[in-house]
Amino acid sequence: MLSAQQASNVRSMWPLYLLFFLVAGSVGALISWGFLSESLAALGIPDPGPFTTAGLPFFRAVAWMLAALATGSFMASTFFISPQPARNLLKARLSVDGALAARTGSVAALCFGCIAVLMIPLVLSDVSGQPFSEAVQPDMWPMAIERVSAAFAWMWAAIFAFIIGIASLSSRAWRTQFLWFLGSILIIVPLGLEGHSAAGGDHDYGTNSLLWHLIFMLLWVGGLMALIAHARRLGPGLPTAVRRYSTVALWSVIVMAFSGVVNAAIRVRFEDLFTSGYGRLILSKAVLTIILALFGLIHRKMTMPKLRNADTRGRAFTRVAIVEMLVMAAISGVAVSLGRTPPPPPRVVDLSPMALEMGYNLSKPPTFWGVWTVWRFDIMFSTLGLIMAGAYIYGLYKLKAQQKQWKWQRSFWFLLGSLGLALAMSSGVGLYMPAMFSMHMVTHMVLSMVIPVFLVLGAPITLALEVLRPGTEEEPGPREWLEAFVHSKTMRVIMHPAFNTIQFITIFYLLYVTPLYELMVSEHAGHLSMNWLFLLSGYIYYWEMISPDPRPVKNSVLSRLGWLVFSMPFHLYFGVYLMQLSTVLAGDFYQSLDLPWQMDLMQDQNVGGGIAWASGAFPLLVVFGALFLEWLREDRQEEQTYEEHVREEGEDELDAYNAMLASMHEGKTDAVSQYHEQEFGHKDSSQ
Repeated sequence: MLSAQQASNVRSMWPLYLLFFLVAGSVGALISWGFLSESLAALGIPDPGPFTTAGLPFFRAVAWMLAALATGSFMASTFFISPQPARNLLKARLSVDGALAARTGSVAALCFGCIAVLMIPLVLSDVSGQPFSEAVQPDMWPMAIERVSAAFAWMWAAIFAFIIGIASLSSRAWRTQFLWFLGSILIIVPLGLEGHSAAGGDHDYGTNSLLWHLIFMLLWVGGLMALIAHARRLGPGLPTAVRRYSTVALWSVIVMAFSGVVNAAIRVRFEDLFTSGYGRLILSKAVLTIILALFGLIHRKMTMPKLRNADTRGRAFTRVAIVEMLVMAAISGVAVSLGRTPPPPPRVVDLSPMALEMGYNLSKPPTFWGVWTVWRFDIMFSTLGLIMAGAYIYGLYKLKAQQKQWKWQRSFWFLLGSLGLALAMSSGVGLYMPAMFSMHMVTHMVLSMVIPVFLVLGAPITLALEVLRPGTEEEPGPREWLEAFVHSKTMRVIMHPAFNTIQFITIFYLLYVTPLYELMVSEHAGHLSMNWLFLLSGYIYYWEMISPDPRPVKNSVLSRLGWLVFSMPFHLYFGVYLMQLSTVLAGDFYQSLDLPWQMDLMQDQNVGGGIAWASGAFPLLVVFGALFLEWLREDRQEEQTYEEHVREEGEDELDAYNAMLASMHEGKTDAVSQYHEQEFGHKDSSQ
C-alpha cells in the first residue's frame, strides 16, 4: 500500500502517451510533406490533397506507436511486473500494476485497430491520387483491399488488433498474458510483409530483415513506455523491471542495427546515403539510434544504481526515460516517412522473372551434391539456428560452472539440429525450395521431420531448467515462467496424443489438397509462414513423442507407439495421393519463374510425392529407436525399484505365493483363501 505522500506523487501516463504520439506523427508528417513533390513525381499520380498528404504519415506513425505500446504493456504484465504471490504460478492473478498494464495493452490494440481501418481509404487515396472524401466511400473499399497490397495488409492488421484487444480486455489471469503478448506482435506482421522491402530483387532479404527490425522495435519502444508508466504509478519491483528491460533493450539495439544495415544495403548504394532524400533519412535514423544507445548506457551506468533508493527511484528513472522516449518517437516518425519517400534507383534494373518472384536467381538444376555448392544466407532461419546453437552452448558453459553433469549425446543432437537448420536453409536445399515442387517437399520434410527430431533429443528445456536460477513466490523469474509454460492447460491440450497427431497429419492435407498451396507458394510471406508452420508443428509432435524434456502429460511408451503406428498410413497415403494427381499444383507460378533449365512440372511433382512417401522412414527409425530405448530404461528402473524393495522389505509376496503353491500341492485349499485375503483384501470366491 502507498502512503498518502506517495499517493500524491502518482502521475497519470496518458498525457505522456499523447505527447509521444504527437511527436512521432508530426515528425513523420513534416518529413513526408517535404518529400511530397518527389514522391508524386516518382509515382506519377496527382496530389491527393492535404488530409492524405499529412494524415497518412501522421496516423501511420501513431499506429506504430500504439502497436509498440500494446506489445510493451503486455510484455510488462507478463515478464516485468510480478503477479500476486501464488504457490501455483498458473493460478496467479495480476497485481494492480500488472492489471493496469494489461488494460493499457488492450486499449492500445483497439486504438491501433481503429487507425488501421482508417488507413485503408488513406492508402487508396495516396496511391490513386483521389481525395480522401472519394476514397472513403463504401463502394471504394473492396477495390482498395483487392488491388492495393498496403490496404490489404492494414485490413488484416486491424482484424488481429481487434481480436487481441477485445479478447484481452477483461483478462486478469497471469497465464493468459503471454498469449496476448504474442498476439500483439502478430498485429504488425502483415505490415512487415509489404512495402519497399517486399518488392524487387533481394526482397527475401528485405522482408526477413524488416520483420526482425520491426519486432525488436516494438520490444524496445513499447517496453520503455510500459516502464515509464510503471515508474509514474510508483509500482513495486521497479529495479527488477528495469533490469529485465535493460536486457531486452540491449538485444533490441543489436538486432535492429544488424537488420537495419542489411535492409538499407540491399536498396541503397553507399553514395546514395548522401545524395538522395531516402539515404539521408536512413542516416538520420542511424544517428538517432546511436543517441538512443547512449541513453541506454546512461541508464546502465547512472540511473540503475539509484533505483535502490525507494524515495528517488521513480524520478531518477523517468527523467532520462522520458527524453529517451521522445527520441524514440522521433525515430518512429523518420521510419514512417521512409515508406512515403521513393528510394533511389535499384542497383539492378533488368531483373529476371525469377528474381522478381523469389528475390534471387538460380542458374542450374539441383543435384544431390550440387545443392551443397549453392549458398545464400537465410536471414530468418539460419539466424535462428545460430542463435539456438549459441544459447545452448552458453547453457552448457553455465552448467559446467555449476559442476553439473550433462549427457554429451544430448549436446550432439541439439547442435546437429540447430546447425543443420542453419546450413539447410542457406544451402541449395532452402534456395531451390521456392523454384521446384520436389525441392519444396525436401525442405518440408527436413523442417518437419528431421530438424525437430534432432532438436527435441537435445532436451533444451531440461538444460534451461538446470541452468536458470529459481525465483521467489513474490518475484517469479524465467525458470518459473518456463515451468508454467510447459505445464499450462494450453500445452496440455496441444500435446494430447490425439490433438498432436491430428495437427501433424492435418497440415499435409490442408496445405496440398486445398487451394491454399497455390496461394501460399506465390508470395514470400507464404513461404515464410509455411516454413515456420512446418518447424513448429514437427517440434511439438516429436516433443510429445520422444523428447526427454518434461511434458504436461507423460504418456506410456506403448501409448506413443500406438499413436505413431496410427499416423503412418496417413503419411504414406499422402505421398501416394501426390503421385496420382493429374494436375500440377501451382503450375502457373512455377511456369512464371522462367527457369533456365527444362523441367517437366508433372514429373517434378511426382518426384515430390515420392519424397513425401519415402521420407517417413528416417524419423520412423529414429522414433522407434528412441521409444525402444526409453522402454528399456523404464523396465530397468522398475527392476531396480523392485530389487531395492526386496532388499529393504524382503520377498514377502514371493514367499506367500510359494507357500500357496506348496499348500495346493498338499491339498490344503484354505491356504489359497488366506493368500488371496492377504494380497487382495478378499477371499477367493472360487473356493
